[in-house]
Amino acid sequence: MKSIISFPGLGIGEFEIDRIAFSIGSANVTWYGIIICIGIICAFAYVCFRANQSGIVFDTLLDFALITVPCAIIGARLYYVLFKPEDFDSLYDVIAIWNGGLAIYGAIIVGAIVVFLICKYKKIDFFMMADIIAPGVMIGQAIGRWGNFANGEAFGSQTTLPWRMRLCNHLTDYETIDVHPTFLYESLWNIAGFILINIFYKKKKFNGEILFWYLSWYGLGRFFIEQLRTDSLYIGNTGIRVSALFGLICALVSLTAIIVGRIRHSQLAKAGMISTDETADFALVFWLKKQNPEKSVTVSETKEEAPDTEEQTESKKPENDEIMQEFIKQMSISEGLENKTEPIEPDESDKFAEEIKLTEETKSAEETKSTEETESKKIVENNQETEE
Repeated sequence: MKSIISFPGLGIGEFEIDRIAFSIGSANVTWYGIIICIGIICAFAYVCFRANQSGIVFDTLLDFALITVPCAIIGARLYYVLFKPEDFDSLYDVIAIWNGGLAIYGAIIVGAIVVFLICKYKKIDFFMMADIIAPGVMIGQAIGRWGNFANGEAFGSQTTLPWRMRLCNHLTDYETIDVHPTFLYESLWNIAGFILINIFYKKKKFNGEILFWYLSWYGLGRFFIEQLRTDSLYIGNTGIRVSALFGLICALVSLTAIIVGRIRHSQLAKAGMISTDETADFALVFWLKKQNPEKSVTVSETKEEAPDTEEQTESKKPENDEIMQEFIKQMSISEGLENKTEPIEPDESDKFAEEIKLTEETKSAEETKSTEETESKKIVENNQETEE
């Protein structure tokens, strides 16, 4: 199937796009599949870059990718089938994802569950890992939307705006119409979010904050863009667009979590539980983990204690200095080096105090020994005189 596309308001004339890139025997390889794969590769490359900064090895990331990516694709397909069952008449139709029909929210939900389970098994912080993965998903989405362009799908209602897209294919019943290029809106929105989040990345206050920024940014944009699309999924016959509602809920919940998390981080920093520039644990910030009382000493208390220690140290110096000088004097007299002795620095007083103690004990022992020898000699001399 081919689409004839142009952007008359931007001066881009008509060109034709075939959804099939090339064929291998009877198997057709579509541009949609190629572009989606490019998006996945770019997302994985970004995750490797971020994970390397957090000390997560490549083999671990490979395990995540090999399990999560297939599961996310299955989730995207099931989400689409669940909300549009009338388009599928057989099991083959359900599994034929090469014919289109994937919903990003299904991929996000199932992918998040799988990542959580892998993190649990490998004992990795889920919210830290989610912060690493979320921007990668965003750049993957920005690229993947061009797969919709190649298929001539995911466009919006008719418009006369300068950037309108003129389209003619089987989805328009081969009628040429000017429509909103909603695939382009979402791609540009994701690129802008990807840039902003990466600028902000190092300033996050708690693990999980980047995930919330992604959900709020994408959800808010998807809520408005979805209003323009002509192929939305609806909740039964209610006329409520599923992706618009889900996007709005994600945006509101995530923005609330960011505000609460940042306020909580500030409170913990003031209480001395964490430093101001520290990335806090998600469980600690959202009251899922008890505070460690050993770390509850505030900065002000620490500063107040420091001067006391210094004063105590200073008060001990005169006493140590006197002991040191006495030791020097005794050593000088005993060795005849009174005039040659050089003054010793006060900061060695503690060392010499110990030496004085040892010297005094040694001298006492020597005096005792000398006394005993003198008495012994006297006894021997008296005995000799008696014998004579």
